[in-house]
Amino acid sequence: MRDERSLLEAVLGDGRFLIALTGISLVLSGGFAVLQSVSGQLLPHDSRAIGMDATALMHAGNRHLLGFMFHDRVAYGGSLLAIGSGYLWIAEFPIRTHKAWAWWALLFSGSIGFLAFLTYLGQGYLDTWHGVATLFLLPVFVTGLWRARPNQFSIRSVWNCSYDGENVFARWGRLLLVVTAAGLILAGITIAIFGMTRVFVPSDLRFIELQPSALSRISPMLIPLISHDRAGFGGGLCSIGAFLLLTARCAELNRSFIEIIGVMGCFGFGCAIGVHFAVGYLDFFHLLPAFVGFAIFAVADLLLWIGKKRSSQTGSSQDL
Repeated sequence: MRDERSLLEAVLGDGRFLIALTGISLVLSGGFAVLQSVSGQLLPHDSRAIGMDATALMHAGNRHLLGFMFHDRVAYGGSLLAIGSGYLWIAEFPIRTHKAWAWWALLFSGSIGFLAFLTYLGQGYLDTWHGVATLFLLPVFVTGLWRARPNQFSIRSVWNCSYDGENVFARWGRLLLVVTAAGLILAGITIAIFGMTRVFVPSDLRFIELQPSALSRISPMLIPLISHDRAGFGGGLCSIGAFLLLTARCAELNRSFIEIIGVMGCFGFGCAIGVHFAVGYLDFFHLLPAFVGFAIFAVADLLLWIGKKRSSQTGSSQDL
């Protein structure tokens, strides 16, 4: 039979390419945010907004102020790396086999992620680069989601997921991963609300050694700029949490599932926790929730790995 597909139809396909393209774009954006922060420089449009570059800002404030801003941006970049990696995995594995739960995971996490752009309204700083990226990615993601839609849209497919035959290690691993996901959603909502309103928590101001009034005197747009990254990070955490919640409940316990959970954790927790040590922001109570979340997450992935290994050994024994 002759292949009469158009070039557009070939590109759109079953939506997996567009979903993967979204994931690649998020990974590249997250990596750029991290590397740009490591360079010690502000983005050009950020410098224009506050009227000074990184060196001038450090002189107007102090080195802790600049480090604090970079710590927010690295954490935000880590969340983009994590969710982008998850999208690449879900496009290659569950979506390829037309799993309905995977489509719902993309719908919920993607909707939260794109809506998080609107958190800029809290303080009024519009990041033009972020806006352009959102305008580019949104139609790509929506088209991919439409092309990958399942035959049945009922969300009951998510709640009907069941792996009762799994061993106790796998079941506990899934449960702890659900707990982690719920914690990320709660933390994300809290951070997004604070980012849009108060912006700072007391430990932030102790680290910066400057009060909001002093920051406003340095530049009226400085707090809105900080708010943008902080609120965006909160939205990123909510997006990751929604993704993990459905994945933990429904994904088949296989090698790629366990590996992508580990990769997402390395990116997300690694950036969010590691940057605090890099800039010297080591307040115990500020870091405690992140360390607790990471510990639960690590144990969950370990239990899933043990459960997978035990299942493989049991299957091999039965074959003999």
